[in-house]
Amino acid sequence: MREISFSEATLEAMSEEMERDERVFIMGEDIARQGGIFGQFKGLPQKFGVERVLDTPISETAIVGAGVGAALAGMRPVVDMHFADFITVAMDEVVNQMAKVCYMFGGQCSLPLVLRAPDGIIRSAAAQHSQSLEAWFLHIPGLKVVIPSNPADAKGLLKAAIRSEDPVLYFEHKALFATKGPVPDGDVLVPIGKARVVREGADVTLVSYSLMMNKVLKAAEKLAQDGIEAEAIDLRTISPLDKDTIFASVAKTKRLVIVHEAVKTGGVGAEIAALVAEEMLDYLDAPIIRLGAPFVPVPFSPALEKLVKIEVEDIVKAVQGICQ
Repeated sequence: MREISFSEATLEAMSEEMERDERVFIMGEDIARQGGIFGQFKGLPQKFGVERVLDTPISETAIVGAGVGAALAGMRPVVDMHFADFITVAMDEVVNQMAKVCYMFGGQCSLPLVLRAPDGIIRSAAAQHSQSLEAWFLHIPGLKVVIPSNPADAKGLLKAAIRSEDPVLYFEHKALFATKGPVPDGDVLVPIGKARVVREGADVTLVSYSLMMNKVLKAAEKLAQDGIEAEAIDLRTISPLDKDTIFASVAKTKRLVIVHEAVKTGGVGAEIAALVAEEMLDYLDAPIIRLGAPFVPVPFSPALEKLVKIEVEDIVKAVQGICQ
């Protein structure tokens, strides 16, 4: 199987879906002129024209609002947010319009809109360009939220998101764009709402997604050297959440550690921990552990930025603490 980068995988997904369905188009800041700041739209303006790869004004409210209108009118827009942090400017359009319009119309419409949102910590981008905000949208009925961790899932989930009749937030960690991995040829979709057991194990369940999934797998390899076999689950989608896969693993391992880059307080880990505590408490042999960023803005200083990031050794230490 060929190996391509995360960015190239999403580019392939966009090109294939635009070829397959003429209703698919892209809109956002600097995507036609620049090809996207991470190269994720490179060549698409030349291939499909600026009528389907649209540069927009610097107004997230206008961009998302236009996307909602286009989706209601029968198109299938892919809206690029440049940085996930900028979704905050368009929260009314996302939370009150995008998420609720089909419900408000009694199910008489669909809203096939994908909101692409590069997120996460990278190269001292500081407090306004480094956030992981996915947990906000886990709280909103009417939205699907997907977060791939590797090139194959990046392509397959994006294709599935574009074909969805419901609005999808597609978070893509900025540090993943340059990473490479195997990606199958052809029209391969990854189902939204289905987690994947990436590594089998019997001693502890490690649940993660996005960039942290790679660190979880490295931690699992280190733990194996000490005789601890960790089972690693890549969520891939946080809404809808595949709790069945998590529960089946916890029933086997009796221990659970959840890892994400986002702030620990009120994060995805909190929701998973609550679900397991409510429905699987009798299976647990140790407390549920959550690893996430401290309750502070992401610093600009490289030295301070390092302090808010979860590293492989943090995961290893947490697992060892509940497996003794």
